[in-house]
Amino acid sequence: MSADDLADVWEDWQDAVNMTAGELEDWLETDESRSVGQKDLAQRPSGDVEDTAWRYSLMNWVTTR
Repeated sequence: MSADDLADVWEDWQDAVNMTAGELEDWLETDESRSVGQKDLAQRPSGDVEDTAWRYSLMNWVTTR
């Protein structure tokens, strides 16, 4: 990755991240934050999930936020 690419990624990151580390830690401790994660976990299929649409959906959600 070139220096320009890294600069672009860093700029995109700064634009996307709207919480400090402390704010994020506090948010993750809230009931609202935990309830969202539980909904995703409630949909987890049984057995090995490595090659499931459920896992791929979670991976896409994380990378697009």
